[in-house]
Amino acid sequence: MNDQARPHRPRRPHKPYRRPQKDPVRILAFEALRAVDERDAYANLVLPPLLRKAREEQEDFDARDAALATELVYGTLRRQGTYDAIIAACIDRPLREVDPPVLDVLALGAHQLLGTRIPTHAAVSASVELARVVLGDGRAKFVNAVLRKISRDDLDAWLERVAPPYDEDAEEHLAVVHSHPRWIVSALWDAAGGGRAGIEALLEADNERPEVTLVARPGRATADELLDALGEEAGLPGRWSPYAVRLVEGGEPGAVDAVREGRAGVQDEGSQLVALALANAPLEGSDARWLDACAGPGGKAALLAALAAGRGAALLASEKQPHRARLVERALTGNPGPYQVIAADGTRPPWLPGVFDRVLVDVPCTGLGALRRRPEARWRRRPEDLEGFAPLQRGLLREALSAVRVGGVVGYATCSPHLAETRVVVDDVLRGRGGSPVAAEWVDARPLMPGVPDLGDGPDVQLWPHKHGTDAMYLALLRRTA
Repeated sequence: MNDQARPHRPRRPHKPYRRPQKDPVRILAFEALRAVDERDAYANLVLPPLLRKAREEQEDFDARDAALATELVYGTLRRQGTYDAIIAACIDRPLREVDPPVLDVLALGAHQLLGTRIPTHAAVSASVELARVVLGDGRAKFVNAVLRKISRDDLDAWLERVAPPYDEDAEEHLAVVHSHPRWIVSALWDAAGGGRAGIEALLEADNERPEVTLVARPGRATADELLDALGEEAGLPGRWSPYAVRLVEGGEPGAVDAVREGRAGVQDEGSQLVALALANAPLEGSDARWLDACAGPGGKAALLAALAAGRGAALLASEKQPHRARLVERALTGNPGPYQVIAADGTRPPWLPGVFDRVLVDVPCTGLGALRRRPEARWRRRPEDLEGFAPLQRGLLREALSAVRVGGVVGYATCSPHLAETRVVVDDVLRGRGGSPVAAEWVDARPLMPGVPDLGDGPDVQLWPHKHGTDAMYLALLRRTA
C-alpha cells in the first residue's frame, strides 16, 4: 500500500439545476407535428385551434409568433424527406429506431438551421430547450449533439452528401433534394412529361407556400368589392378567374365582410376554373337542372349554385358523408336561387337517370395535386392507394354520365395529376372496361378556360402549380350522346 498521501483535488462546484425555458412558439409547433404523426391529422386543421388557444392564454403571443409557428410546422413537413436523410447521416442507428417525438424535435431544429434565417446558435439552443421541455434532459443531449453536426454545413452542402448524383439515379436525386417520395416523383414526371427543368419546377412549386385565393360568388359579391375591402397592400386580382382575388402576405380572409357573410369564400383558382368551365360548356336545349355529385366540402357547389341562380337553374348538391354535407349546406346558405343539399352515395344515387343538364363529379383521390396545401399527404399516401380509389372513381363517373340527359355535359375532376386517376379513368369508362361502354364524346375544355396558357393538347385540361399558380386540378368534359 502506498503510504504517500494523495494530492487533494478541490471538488468542482455543481451547477445549479436550471429549469428548461418554455418557448410557446416551438412547443406549439411540436404539438402540431405530433398530432399529424399520431392521429393522421392535417396541419391545416390542427394549427388554427392551437394558434387560437395560444392567443387566448398568452397576452404577448402576437402575429409574428403565429407566423413563425406556421412556418416551422409547414416548412418541417414539406422538407421532411430531406431532413430525414440529413439526420440519418448524423446518427449511428437506423432512423426507424429513433423515437418519433425525438425525430420531430430534430426535424424542427434542422428546418431552423437549414430552411430559415434563424441564427445557428439560436436555432440549436432553442431546439435543445424544446427537447428538455418535451423529452427530458437525457434525450436533449442527443438532440444537441445531432444538431451541432447538422449546423456545420448549409443545405446545399448537405444535399451534395446525402442525395445521389442526378446522372446515377435521377428519381432518387429529385426525391431527396425536393423532399418527395420517389414514387410520387415518378408519377408526377409521367404526368407532366418533359425534362429535368420541368419536373424540378413542379417539385419546387410543391414546396412553396401557396397563395390564399378568395372567390366572389356571382350575384352576391364582386372581385372589386373584395379588392376594395382588402386594400391595395393585401389583395391582388386573380390570374384567370374573373371571380378570384389573391391575398398577399398579411391579407386576412376573415377581415372581409363578404367572406364572413358567405357571399365570398376561400377557393383555389384552379377549383374555380373547373366549375366555370363546366358552367360555360355549350348546351343545346334545356339548362335548368345541375348536379354536383361529390359536393363536399362545398367550394365548387357554392360557385355553381351562384352561377345557376343567375340563369334561373337549380343545383342539387350531393355528398355521401353527412358531416361534409353539413359543410356544403353552410357554404350554400344565402344563395338566392333554388338549391338542395342531400347526403347520398353518388355510386347508388337516389335521383332518376337522365334528368340533369350539367353534372360535376369531383371524385375522391390521392390529393397529389394539393401537396402545397397538405404537405403531410406526400408522406402518408402509398402507391396502393390508387387501387383503392380506382373502382370508386370509375363508378362515380359512370353514374354521372347516367344522370345527365342526352346532350348534357359531365365534368370529371380530380385534385390529382396522376394518370391513373385522370385520363386512364375516363378512357376506361368510355371504352367500357369493367362495365358497359358509355355513349359519350369528349368536349374540348381548353376554350372554356380563356386566357389560361399551357393547357396542352386537349381535349382534357391539367392545371399545374408551377405553370398556373393553382393546385394541380384535372378536368375532362364529356357530352352524353345516347
